[in-house]
Amino acid sequence: MATTQAKKKKSKSKWSPARIFWTLLGLGIISVLLLFLLASIGAFGSLPDETSLENPEKNLATEIISSDGKVIGKFYKENRTPVPFEALPDHLINALLATEDIRFYDHSGIDVRGTLRAAAFLGTKGGASTISQQLAKQLFTDQVSRNKIQRGLQKIKEWIIATRLERRYTKDEILTMYFNEYDFLNQAIGIESASNIYFDKPPNELTTSESAMLVGMFKNSSLYNPLRNPVGVKNRRNVVLSQMEKYDFITEQVKDSLQALPLELKYTPQGHVEGIATYFREYARAFMADWTKANPRSDGSNFNIYRDGLKVYTTIDSRMQTYAENSMEKHMANLQEEFNSQNKKNKTAPFRDVTEEEIDKIINNSIRRSERYRAMTEEGKTEKEVLASFDKKRKMSIFTWNGDIDTIMTPRDSIRYYKRYLQGSLMSMDPQTGEVKAYVGGINYKHFKYDMVKTGKRQIGSTFKPFVYATAIDQMHMSPCDTLPNTPYCIPAGKRGNTKDWCPKNASGNYGGMLSLTNALANSVNTITARLIDRVGAEPVIELAGKMGIDTKDIVPVPSIALGTADLSLYEMVGAYSTFANEGVYVKPSLITRIEDKNGTILYQNTPETKDVISSETAYVTMKLMEGVTQSGSGSRLRHRGRTSGAYKKAVTGYPYQFTNAIAGKTGTTQNNSDGWFMGMVPNLVTGVWVGGEDRSVHFSTTSYGQGATMALPVWAMYMQDCYKDEALKISKGNFNKPENVTIETDCEKWKEEQTPIEEVPDEFDF
Repeated sequence: MATTQAKKKKSKSKWSPARIFWTLLGLGIISVLLLFLLASIGAFGSLPDETSLENPEKNLATEIISSDGKVIGKFYKENRTPVPFEALPDHLINALLATEDIRFYDHSGIDVRGTLRAAAFLGTKGGASTISQQLAKQLFTDQVSRNKIQRGLQKIKEWIIATRLERRYTKDEILTMYFNEYDFLNQAIGIESASNIYFDKPPNELTTSESAMLVGMFKNSSLYNPLRNPVGVKNRRNVVLSQMEKYDFITEQVKDSLQALPLELKYTPQGHVEGIATYFREYARAFMADWTKANPRSDGSNFNIYRDGLKVYTTIDSRMQTYAENSMEKHMANLQEEFNSQNKKNKTAPFRDVTEEEIDKIINNSIRRSERYRAMTEEGKTEKEVLASFDKKRKMSIFTWNGDIDTIMTPRDSIRYYKRYLQGSLMSMDPQTGEVKAYVGGINYKHFKYDMVKTGKRQIGSTFKPFVYATAIDQMHMSPCDTLPNTPYCIPAGKRGNTKDWCPKNASGNYGGMLSLTNALANSVNTITARLIDRVGAEPVIELAGKMGIDTKDIVPVPSIALGTADLSLYEMVGAYSTFANEGVYVKPSLITRIEDKNGTILYQNTPETKDVISSETAYVTMKLMEGVTQSGSGSRLRHRGRTSGAYKKAVTGYPYQFTNAIAGKTGTTQNNSDGWFMGMVPNLVTGVWVGGEDRSVHFSTTSYGQGATMALPVWAMYMQDCYKDEALKISKGNFNKPENVTIETDCEKWKEEQTPIEEVPDEFDF
């Protein structure tokens, strides 16, 4: 009996509470170790291989970089641009450590103390996730599971990956990857994009308060979105600042002062239609598409501009680009107001000189060129269904110079609405290097995507005349002082390629007397130009223009080309005029200087294309002729004050300009005032401006408003004023270089007595 009781006691002692506890604990540890072992060999799903761990970065944006080192645009699926650890300010690092993982530099990927604390208090006193674990989650967990068991397995895998990351990378490298990987929303992936989008500055310029705000978003960027929840974001920022004070990264006094500050966001979107140089960036996209096809990697695959993190270095100067866009916006908004005012009584507005049937044809042609028409046709819609959709009212956001507005209208009406807007373009280039410094393809890329710098071509009017004069100087050694009779002049049918008599008229209706070549070009006198092309012939003029980079295949060799009947692009015209400023040497305009991969390896290097076209003497004499245009010709309002007369004075934005330095130029105005041009040159910068309607039937009714001196010249003038104010740009105010041994007389005293106040004599165009 006693023996039996002893056995029972012995049996009870074998499973005492203490033993049960340690047994269960041991089994738990073994189970956890087993889970980790199974997870590490892929029992619960594959883990990243060595290659993935070695190259964890994904979808890196291609950067478009200006000549002055600014990122002016990106191509991306995910707007991520990595920055090195050295670019991260100390207070940004400290804010992250204080808030997310204060023992980051002491553990090896898993914070044991934090894990035990989280387990003991069920997470009520903080979580246990380390920065390394969070990075593992960002890099290798595609979607967080809502199933608790599945999420637990994901956590185990993240722990394993975290320890592997710790073995492969230094602590600083892990921090850098973490900042570069996180999605801060609003197209801001990574700290570089977030810093620029929310504060318009690079990470190394962030303040402590700004760093605290961005670090606060790590908790939950969807909840702490600065654009949608500014109050919550500010509160979260203040929590981060409190954590920084708690761990002695900042003093209590600093914390209190920073917590009192507003967020001070400077939201700067980096979308494909936002920011500066949008038309140029689209040009760069097309350039890169062609380049990647023609330049595959060594393995035969093509570079991807949306994920390979290329760097595209350009000739664009971000300062000059900004000045150009600002000048375009100021003038075009002002000019549009005047245009709208003059159309109030126009029954066919915004069109002129066309019938209702012709207007319907214009609108229908635009419908068939529209993105809506293309998309619906590709969907298999019938012609009838597509056209019917253009007559159904719908909500839309439309452009105005005071900002986009929401409205309801039919797509057909919206097409006619957009036809009323005058368009403008500008290109500015260093004539010696060929580097394009500013490129404005239109007034608003979001709403008007057609590029009027390189793609669009329009009649150039009197801006073609310098090619005629230059040919005469080159062939016949003519001087600006030479005179010709200002009398009606005809080139008969059968001569110089004419099929019928060509008798151009002076738009002013004034004839008589002798005019010097300088006076004739300054006043854009058609009869003198006709005499010159009759002497030299159309073919040599076309040949000269072709050598200067102009596409001449569609220019018919007849005398009327002298007055600018050809359709050319602003890109061609600026390149050609630069030949005059560069002493007769043509340099092809360049926009991309080099391309690098994400590691800095140069993949492409631009080589300037140059060729001698005319002698330096001919170029110089032609430049002296064009100086007359701005001294006392159709561009003279650049210099004087108070001579702008008539009602159109209010359409000339920014006047008076009062330039005193050497400027050569030429205005251009086409038939019915459809196009206004101004080409302006100083020794180291050639800039062209075009202004006109999308359709040639959209124009001013009078030459006073429709001439190049009113439509285009003000953009050039305000742009140059800003460039001169920025002394760091070193835009020349000197004279054009005079070559040695100039044998042609250019200083004509009698020319000064011949000048007519050109404000009353508009630029002329008459076939």
